[in-house]
Amino acid sequence: MGILFSAGLALLLQQAASSTSPAAQETPAQEFLRIGRALYDGDCAPVGAEPARSIARRLKEGPLEPGKKFGEMADLGHEWLELGKVDEAIALLEEALTLARSEDKPKVENRIQRELGLAYLRLAENQNCVERHSASCCILPLGDGALHTLREPALKAREHYLWILNRAPEDLGARWVLNLLSMLLGEFPEGVPEAQRIPMRAYATAVDKPLFRDVATRAGVDALGLAGGTAAEDYDGDGWIDVLCSNSDPLGPLTYYHNNGDGSFADRSAESTVKEQLGGLNLIAGDYDNDGDPDVLVLRGAWLLDHGRIRKSLLQNERGATFVDVTRASGLAEPASPTQAGVFADFDSDGWLDLYVGCESRVETNNGQGDYPSQLYLAKGDGTFRDVAAVAGVRNDRYAKGAAAGDYDDDGDLDLFVSNIGKNRLYRNDGHARFSDLAATAGVEEPSGRSFATWFFDYDNDGRLDLWVGAYACSIADLAAEALWLPQQGALPCLYHNQGDGTFQNVAEKLGLARPMLPMGANFCDLDNDGWLDFYLGTGDPLLQSLMPNVMFKNLGGKRFEDITAPSGLGHLQKGHGVAFADFDHDGDQDLFHHLGGFVPVDRFQNALFENTGTGGHWLSLELAGTRSNRQAIGARIHLTLDTPAGLRDLYRAAGMVSSFGGSTHRQEIGLGDATRIARLEIRWPRSSEPQVFEDVPLDTWLTIREGEKAFERLERKSFRF
Repeated sequence: MGILFSAGLALLLQQAASSTSPAAQETPAQEFLRIGRALYDGDCAPVGAEPARSIARRLKEGPLEPGKKFGEMADLGHEWLELGKVDEAIALLEEALTLARSEDKPKVENRIQRELGLAYLRLAENQNCVERHSASCCILPLGDGALHTLREPALKAREHYLWILNRAPEDLGARWVLNLLSMLLGEFPEGVPEAQRIPMRAYATAVDKPLFRDVATRAGVDALGLAGGTAAEDYDGDGWIDVLCSNSDPLGPLTYYHNNGDGSFADRSAESTVKEQLGGLNLIAGDYDNDGDPDVLVLRGAWLLDHGRIRKSLLQNERGATFVDVTRASGLAEPASPTQAGVFADFDSDGWLDLYVGCESRVETNNGQGDYPSQLYLAKGDGTFRDVAAVAGVRNDRYAKGAAAGDYDDDGDLDLFVSNIGKNRLYRNDGHARFSDLAATAGVEEPSGRSFATWFFDYDNDGRLDLWVGAYACSIADLAAEALWLPQQGALPCLYHNQGDGTFQNVAEKLGLARPMLPMGANFCDLDNDGWLDFYLGTGDPLLQSLMPNVMFKNLGGKRFEDITAPSGLGHLQKGHGVAFADFDHDGDQDLFHHLGGFVPVDRFQNALFENTGTGGHWLSLELAGTRSNRQAIGARIHLTLDTPAGLRDLYRAAGMVSSFGGSTHRQEIGLGDATRIARLEIRWPRSSEPQVFEDVPLDTWLTIREGEKAFERLERKSFRF
């Protein structure tokens, strides 16, 4: 994205992040409010108002040549639209269109027609999906309740896109939007000229009863906001999974939803003090102080280049009652660099969680060069950290967009993968938190250009950690091209199969995943409790026209992945960010909390909480508690041997493996399929030489297992229905 910045504002933000500046004496609320107001008042794209003010001044001062004036009017209309001044943008663009036609300026008219189509599209979303929000809004395939009842904006938008396609029929992006608008109006396919139709399979195919249903409004978690991260954990220790959300809006506060255990959530943002924390495209959870409750790190400044030099926040959880900002005291305030990628893991195997933060750059370049080094903070065990990235060999010096920790070589320590704009890194740990980049020899440098959300998981249950790497470089035009069997230019994701010899093989095409999807927030799960790990992708980009269904893939026995977006009911059109899977209602299957909303100020949307209505399958929920190892058992390996009607079956899981842009619970929620008995449960703890083994473990239950103890504790948990 194109970013304008001024040296003055950049200096202001740098001073705000400095512990020696006056900002160090401010409360977090005062500090982030000041920074947020500066961003909104300045020239920071996409939130700053100064670009629009500059254009408006030029138009007012005039006179401008007609061609230049039309271009300035179109630019101002676009700026106003992204800032949320939709009615003003439409009025200005309509005036510009009339003038362009009177002056016979076809090139200018084409630009304005596109801007007007986009403005009316957003107006249609605001009036029908945001202001009249319902559980069925924007979910493909569209039910009756999702059709636009206030039809005029969508009809207007369709007129403009038809105008564009009459003159440029090869424009696949406009074609995609035209088809979508006709669906929203309940006029597909007849509302689209036959030559411009896209097969319905590109969007979704209707089903009678989807697996998931959105209960966010009923549960009280449907806040309206921009893009943000999500971390689902039991923050107060009452056994129920709660939710924390960040917000990329520089003036948008964190939100803490407490699970009441009755189908509702209480907004405890104010009393817990998280409301004082503003901004942050992502957040991650980890028990850094080993006190038994998960703490939170808020990551800020992503995509904002030099404007993104805003400090992160480490919030110490006090049993869910309050979250105390201990960033400066812990040594994490400096350096303040733009980032959305981070991972908690015990890299030096001392029993304390360390922290890796992948930083971005002052300029986005595809050659992968960066000027904000990434950070590796080793925990000292006293609540403070020291940055050892340089001596550990993990500065990265590229534009980092994702980070994941996992013991890919099975040598007992946690390695690190960093996905970048540019080539990726696979840092192999020597056991003492010193690393070597083996990405090239391991074969995991791709996708080319822009890699994004990533994670380690064992998709084929062979006991070795495989690697998912999303590709963030395509468009709705590429989706249309794929549906029409035409060549497309988008980058494709990689699913790397661990070969067991230090190398990986990209099997994305073989397993049905080599297609353009543009995923942002993403995470894996076992949606049907069959013991095979599935995954979900939240799609989109900052462009307002980038409306595409989020995608759900079902794992078919480790041999292939099937797109089940339509039958899952998860084909949401709005921009998908933080993704968290957890059994919120204690019925034994994983539900989904999805933080929705775009990156520009106008592109707000409500969050979704999708209840899993269940497909059967046994399950086991494990709460692991390290004693010598870190308290959350991040890095522990789990091996289950099951009795099934077809014979013995092995399942493997790795504790602490979650997406780099989606915070599923660290509680292990494991699907067991048609198991008749858990014959053996084996846990390999990060700092224990001998595995902990249990036999004849009960099915369909919650267990707490403490490192080194001979018996597990069976937990009694109530359930509810949304």
